[in-house]
Order: sequence, then structure tokens, then C-alpha cells
Amino acid sequence: MSLPIDPATIDPDDFGEKQAVLEMDHEEAIEHVRSVCEDVGFGIPVEFSPSELLNEKVDADRDPYYVLGACNPDIADRALEETMRIGGFFPCNVIVWQEEPGRQRVYHVSIMKVARLLGIAPDNDAWADILDATGDLTEDAFDRLESIETETTD
Repeated sequence: MSLPIDPATIDPDDFGEKQAVLEMDHEEAIEHVRSVCEDVGFGIPVEFSPSELLNEKVDADRDPYYVLGACNPDIADRALEETMRIGGFFPCNVIVWQEEPGRQRVYHVSIMKVARLLGIAPDNDAWADILDATGDLTEDAFDRLESIETETTD
């Protein structure tokens, strides 16, 4: 099966890829990311550890890997007004994985941008406003994560 697009040609900004590195323990990083998300306006209605699940169920021997499902209810409600299919992407996941002990990668992809790229979301002013709103919250969160990254590595 070939893909209808070449992923290598898509700019990470087009799908809202964000990353930060935190020089701290895995559990501390999870708590910090959760706190930052909540401070900027995201709730965390769901979270889980795929690594714990896989290590238990299939003896995977995975390093720590954690998913925080972030959601801003007002924006989610607006998004559902535009397309009910967006719920297939809910919530917006922020991932924390351990690259090595004391070093955690925080990763996020914008479900709102991905939905637009796939044609699931409309190309209209209302969706542009949703993209702006989620983009601002995410930018604020990653600015805060990067500031702690700078503080801990200086």
C-alpha cells in the first residue's frame, strides 16, 4: 500500500508537532507536564502508561512511556459543532517518554491540524479559530516546558 502523500514533504508545523526535553526523573516530568497543561487551560481527563501495560501483558521490557490526554472542554465543544468525526481523535495527547534516566522527551501532535490535513475537519473560519485557540494553548505549554528545560540545563 502506498500513501497518498509523502510524509517527508510535510512541514512539522503543518501537523503541529511540538517537542521538549526535560532533564528530570520520569515521574517528576509527568507531574510537571500535567501541571503545565492544567495551568494553560487543558484538563487531563485520561492518562495511562503504555509501557507498564506492555511490560505486564507481553513482557515488552519498555522504558517508561506515558500518555496524558489533554482537553479544553470549550474548544472540544466548538470542534464537535464543526465535525462529529473529530471525536475519533480526542483527547489531544501529550506523550512523555524516557530517553535515558533523568532525560524525558515530551511530544505532541495537533489533532486539530491533523484532522484538517486529512479532510475530516472543515476548511472554514470557525476551524481556523479552533486551530488558533488550541495552537495558542499548546504554544504556551511548550514555552513553559522549554523554560524549565533551559533552567535545568544552564
